[in-house]
Parts: sequence; C-alpha cells; structure tokens
Amino acid sequence: MATVVGFDFGLKRFGAAVGQSVSMTASPLKEIPAQDGIPRWEAIEALLEEWKPALVIVGEPLNMDGSVSEMALRARKFARRLHGRYNLRVEMADERLTSSEAKSMVRERYGQRNFGRYAVDSIAAVFIVESWLETHADNLDAFLHPPRKQGKSDDIID
Repeated sequence: MATVVGFDFGLKRFGAAVGQSVSMTASPLKEIPAQDGIPRWEAIEALLEEWKPALVIVGEPLNMDGSVSEMALRARKFARRLHGRYNLRVEMADERLTSSEAKSMVRERYGQRNFGRYAVDSIAAVFIVESWLETHADNLDAFLHPPRKQGKSDDIID
C-alpha cells in the first residue's frame, strides 16, 4: 500500500487530501492557508511529515480548451518547489471542473453555499487524487515505486 497526498492549488488556500493505493480512495484534510498562491510552508511540511507520501499530486487548473492558464503555471511552480524542498515525486493532474464538482456536491448534500465551512477546496483535492489514481490504475505500481535512476533527478512530470 502506498500513500499519496494531493493539493488543489489556490491563491487564498490550498485544498489537501490523502489517498491510498489499495482502496483507490482519498479523504479531505484541513485546508492550508495561502497568500497570493504562496502556502504556509510549515503547514505543508507538517502534512508531509505526518503522511509520508510516496507521491504528491498537484492539481493543474488548465483552461477548458486544454491550454495552459496563468494559474496552471503557478501550480507547476508550486509543484517544482515541493519537489525541491522535500525531494518528493510530484505529478501534475488535470483538475478542470473539480472545484465546480465539489461545490455542487456541497450544495446537494448540505443545501448550502457556505463553501468555506465545508472545505470545498479539500473536497476538490479528493477528486484530484481519486481521478489520478483511477487514471493510473493499470500502472500504479510503476508510478508509486519507480526504479531509481542514477544521476540527475527528473521526478516532476509535467
């Protein structure tokens, strides 16, 4: 069994979720405050220390036509920093519509629009992790336990 942690990048807060490879499911974690897309790194570090993931998945907010948005560039920068600071494997995952899906779920389940109260960003992170796990189900072991390479590290896959 391998643990993965996922992030829904945001300017004011990051959603976070933890998933595992056996059940292919994820659970929301406490959202991480951010200022202009810069997270509280001590909160990120505490989360990574607690869960010790084999892989980190960062949602990539592409435009609906698949082109790269400004937010996608910022999410990629966050992914590179995660890799650089903590020497973790980081994968990007298309997150189009995950926030809308999370908001819709909160409205249906709770009949409210108080998205802050229901950690909609962490619910979006759950969708990101579960979607990534499902997409890579056939070769999950290769992603979570890759052979170690000699020399230069290229663990971030864009």
